[in-house]
Amino acid sequence: MSELPGPDASERPSTAVIIVNGRGDYLLHLRDAHKPICDSGTWSLVGGGGEGEESPADTIAREIREETGLVLPDVTAFRAVHAEGPYVTEGHIHVYTAHWEGDAHALPVSEGIMFHWFDLATMEHLTMCRWAHEAIKAHHAGAAA
Repeated sequence: MSELPGPDASERPSTAVIIVNGRGDYLLHLRDAHKPICDSGTWSLVGGGGEGEESPADTIAREIREETGLVLPDVTAFRAVHAEGPYVTEGHIHVYTAHWEGDAHALPVSEGIMFHWFDLATMEHLTMCRWAHEAIKAHHAGAAA
């Protein structure tokens, strides 16, 4: 898995993954609404911050496993994005991509409320984490090209 350059080597970026299926639907995670977390109550991507000396690639692999129970092959670096707001400890997020064809509702929910597949048109009507929505739109534009 490749790494994305960070804006500043002294900052530890968070990570997130855009998981897409063969129909072009994106797996979103509904975040807890009543916890002191960034982007609470929104649909967002699986991900989180690093622990110890983890690289961003190691962090996203662990976060995928912890939050979904999945071990996904071919997790690929996509882009770095910036996030701001309450409870954002690292403003820089390394976004990765992966492919999966499974049943979102069958995933164990260890954090948050639920998982669901959405197409891009439906996402326009969801309450979403802004940086995640922008990253998905960029991914979709690249896939369509």
